[in-house]
Amino acid sequence: MRIVALDTYDIRFPTSRELDGSDAMNPDPDYSAAYVVLRTDAPDGHEGHGFAFTIGRGNDVQSAAIAALAPYLVGRPLEATLDDLGGVWRDLVHDSQLRWLGPEKGVMHMAIAAVVNALWDLKAKRAGLPLWRLLARMSPEELVALVDFRYLTDALTPDEALEILRRAEPGRAEREAALLDGGYPAYTTTPGWLGYDDDKLRRLCKEAVEQGFKQVKLKVGADLADDVRRLRIARDVCGPDVRIAIDANQRWDVGAAVEWVRALAEFEPWWVEEPTSPDDVLGHAAIARQIAPIGVATGEHVQNRVVFKQLLQLSAVSYVQIDAVRVAGVNENVAILLLAAKYGVPVCPHAGGVGLCEMVRHLSMFDFVAVSTSMDDRVIEFADHLHEHFVDPAVVRDGRYVAPTAPGFSATMRPETLVDYSYPDGPIWS
Repeated sequence: MRIVALDTYDIRFPTSRELDGSDAMNPDPDYSAAYVVLRTDAPDGHEGHGFAFTIGRGNDVQSAAIAALAPYLVGRPLEATLDDLGGVWRDLVHDSQLRWLGPEKGVMHMAIAAVVNALWDLKAKRAGLPLWRLLARMSPEELVALVDFRYLTDALTPDEALEILRRAEPGRAEREAALLDGGYPAYTTTPGWLGYDDDKLRRLCKEAVEQGFKQVKLKVGADLADDVRRLRIARDVCGPDVRIAIDANQRWDVGAAVEWVRALAEFEPWWVEEPTSPDDVLGHAAIARQIAPIGVATGEHVQNRVVFKQLLQLSAVSYVQIDAVRVAGVNENVAILLLAAKYGVPVCPHAGGVGLCEMVRHLSMFDFVAVSTSMDDRVIEFADHLHEHFVDPAVVRDGRYVAPTAPGFSATMRPETLVDYSYPDGPIWS
């Protein structure tokens, strides 16, 4: 049995029409997926699905980058490939010519994420398990074998990773059962998009509280007076017991970030997200020192495990925001979860885009079962749009993610979506 095809699709959703997803740096996003399907000749008929998330223009470039990986996968023996996803990850990431385009960053790294995640989706489907349970049932040795420790050993060695995982082994079954029974805490970004008017903000905050969310997030950074007004509305509606996080989407220089966050401190923001360039580790550290006890969160645009390592080493981040499709897929996210556990920093994933809620819940649930063993101060982002396009959509009930039970990584889009939202010729666009 072999992998016989890698098919790509340029899928875009016109979210800019209602300003869903709008923020200080991205005022008119069209949430999009550079989508990949790995096909095999296996009798079970399973396919592997994955994607890279973009916000419109450039999705064709991202799709082309994914297609460029076809020669590395088509023709590979299926079972040997799925049995050595650590080796496959290294083959893709460390290919000398592909690596020159990064290294380990940008369009090519995100393309590798789409393909690696599709392989994990395929592996989980063939095992008959949701990805979080597949990972959580792997041995510590198998999990460590997935991770590339190059560039990490000054912060985390393989032996330290093994110790973290072995320490978490007792109680795995009980934690699996707890997730299936009670789910995982969520917070909502739905009220907070910057393009919404005050009435919509007020209504959506009220709905969030009624739906059981204990944390909401508002976009900030375009105009300070507007942010003060919007935060006052949110705090009045949500009351003192609901956390309010703010997200600047990389808007500020270091000094401006400190000044702006201090001006909003009266509303008790739980964290400020992406206050400056995601590459500026020292800038994040400076901001964190000056705005404490308000936390700093970042990660949705952090390019690789090396930058996460530095953020943790310098105490520059209070909350690690992994993204299921930004770094190179499941393997690299396992490395980041282990780094966060080593430094004792909670992981609160980014999931604001199409399909991200569906996928990243698996990583947090695996983290709870097999790595950190904790839900303390941990929440997964939830944005209530576009879930209807997925075969296994994310479900949040009473402010908590319901644990997925369907086999796979929940990345599979409905066949009609791949037709209707194909750009530029699908009926939604044409």
